[in-house]
Amino acid sequence: MPGGNMRANGRPANNSWEAVQSKTFTKWVNARLGEHSLGPLDDICTDFSDGTALIQLLEIIGDASLGRFNRSPRMRIQKVENVNLALDFIRGRKINLTNIGAEDIVDANRKLILGMIWIIILRFTIEDISEEGLSAMDGLLLWCQRKTAPYDDVRVRDFSYSWQDGLAFCALIHRHRPDLLDYYALDKRDARGNMELAFDVAERCLGIPRLLDVEDVCDAAKPDERSVMTYVAQYFHAFSSLSKAETAGRRLGKFADVVQTVFDMQHDYEDRVARLLAAIRAQQDTWTHTKLESVYAKARAMSDEFNEYKASTKRTWTHEKIELDTLLGDIQIKRVTYNLAPFVPRAGLAPRDLEAAWIELAAAEVRHRKAINHHIRQSRDALQRRYGSEANSIQSVLNNIAHALSALSGELDAQLATVTSLIARARPLGPALSRLSSLERMCSDANIDEHDYT
Repeated sequence: MPGGNMRANGRPANNSWEAVQSKTFTKWVNARLGEHSLGPLDDICTDFSDGTALIQLLEIIGDASLGRFNRSPRMRIQKVENVNLALDFIRGRKINLTNIGAEDIVDANRKLILGMIWIIILRFTIEDISEEGLSAMDGLLLWCQRKTAPYDDVRVRDFSYSWQDGLAFCALIHRHRPDLLDYYALDKRDARGNMELAFDVAERCLGIPRLLDVEDVCDAAKPDERSVMTYVAQYFHAFSSLSKAETAGRRLGKFADVVQTVFDMQHDYEDRVARLLAAIRAQQDTWTHTKLESVYAKARAMSDEFNEYKASTKRTWTHEKIELDTLLGDIQIKRVTYNLAPFVPRAGLAPRDLEAAWIELAAAEVRHRKAINHHIRQSRDALQRRYGSEANSIQSVLNNIAHALSALSGELDAQLATVTSLIARARPLGPALSRLSSLERMCSDANIDEHDYT
């Protein structure tokens, strides 16, 4: 290993590794964007600064929509918002990002951006590689070692020096597609020629993007491991895939599965909207045909029933409506993703139909609540009137008895006769007092503290 121009971490003392990584990772990003006719970028470290290209990349490799974002940001705050959306998506995939924030990307911090892209490449390109129980980088290295083992001139021990003579690349191609190059006819001393041949054949015949240039590997004191690993991973994925027919069949099968899933989601949406609309209309019909009475206990029971509806049934419906909105959004996103026409629900089940029913439900709730309150007020007034009538009747009898007692005079026998008569007049007050007590309890239950008719 060269010593004078190397740091302890194996990086060249100058920033040549940054230049190689910037170039390699930019090509890798462009290859992904090109799959969807986007890009190309000149330099990810500057072209990621407004967040749009980064979001597009993540939507492609993550096979998911990140939602709405500013596609033409001009102000710094708009760029920061875009980048934060992308970083939140990355962290949401359980990918650990440390020491990097949106401002670092907006400010084109090269080292941090390269570190972030490397983490993305690991997660979406290398992490799923598995070979004999080893995964990711170790699995990729073992795969290279096994595939090149029959070639005496190739010794793959790492992702730097082992690739400098170009033979490892040629061996991988020859092992899988011997019709594309004659490994045994190569001039083993012509490192640059072997490297150029491998890169050309890989790009032209295998569809592997040329992420590296010959000088990045042949002329480097130590080739950049991350750049080489990113490029070699393309070989793994190319050769580990099935034949073109099987690949096409798998893609077609996946598309058919997606279409079936979308159709199932559409059916689920329409079925749930229909059931929600039916429940709303049934509830309104029940209120319309409910006979309200000006009896406090019954009116109070109707009020309690309405409050229970608001606390349970209406909340359930509200949650269902929100879920339906989300489901419809997911359906439309999937259809757009797979170039399908937008979903149009059956007549009567469109979002506008549900919204109209929701508005009418709110109006019906107001009417029903007003009707209940009106009957509660009527029943309270009627209860007060009954209480006042009973209390006033008792008070009248008591007043008459009191007046007669105050007027007692004359012989003792005559007074005794008068008192006996008054006692006889007071006896019927017992049932009246019982009725008054019952009415008082009813008034208390109705929260009537003052009586307007006594």
